[in-house]
Amino acid sequence: MNHDKPLVWLASKIKTPPFSWAARIETGLLLRRLQQGELLSLPHSRPMPTIGLRCHELRIHDLQVTWRIIYRIDPDAIVILEVFPKKTNHTPQTMIEKCQRRLVHYDD
Repeated sequence: MNHDKPLVWLASKIKTPPFSWAARIETGLLLRRLQQGELLSLPHSRPMPTIGLRCHELRIHDLQVTWRIIYRIDPDAIVILEVFPKKTNHTPQTMIEKCQRRLVHYDD
């Protein structure tokens, strides 16, 4: 029996390009670990309580850019809120608000 949690994509995709092939493979492996119930921590992931409960930021280092995948761990799924290149140390407030709105809409 397969007890892996499905990925629920609310926005964005991981594709080549803009992800390099290596970054796409790394992302797939990390998402698979999440689907199997593993809780990732630094350096791969960190909690994002400003977005909501059980929300995290996956970090993917690519050739010229570092990607972020905002996700939430639900009992029945891994919910992907956004994929974006991160260029500063702080997550933009607009991105936080966009993810919060998506969660409200998804939870309704």
